[in-house]
Amino acid sequence: MSHVKQKVSYRDALKKGAGKSSAATEGLSSMDTGPGHGPGFSSGSVLGEPEAAYVIEKVRDGLPLAEFHSLRELLGLTEERLAGLLGMSRATLHRRKADGTLDRSASDRLVRFARLFLRASDVLGGEKAARSWLAAPAVAFRGECPLDFADTEIGAREVEALLGRIEHGVFS
Repeated sequence: MSHVKQKVSYRDALKKGAGKSSAATEGLSSMDTGPGHGPGFSSGSVLGEPEAAYVIEKVRDGLPLAEFHSLRELLGLTEERLAGLLGMSRATLHRRKADGTLDRSASDRLVRFARLFLRASDVLGGEKAARSWLAAPAVAFRGECPLDFADTEIGAREVEALLGRIEHGVFS
């Protein structure tokens, strides 16, 4: 018998695990919404790729700047606003435009915001509702909008937790 690892999507793993997430299924693989791309992402986009190992490799190498522009359009943000969320100054953004790739840190943050956008789209019923919700101040986040609150991984997890409560109708 050969022991070959099979690719398992996040949704398949959740179905098998009765909704329990594990380290092997957490992260970007939650973006699996179809073969090769998620809603709003082009078929060549890394951001819609369901296989976490592939995305991790691409993040480590630095995502192409096209991914930045794709997410910017989906979120309805200016370049400067998204760059700020990714921890990049104007000068750094200008250098990245010349390079054509983001560094590892900005790539990781970009994936974080893409993950939140897709989760919000799923829970709230579409991209327009997700954009609006992510940009609106929330009492749960001390008046900050979810995008600003998610500028750290801990904050992003809190935003995801709130989306989970919304999805399941839990009063918060």
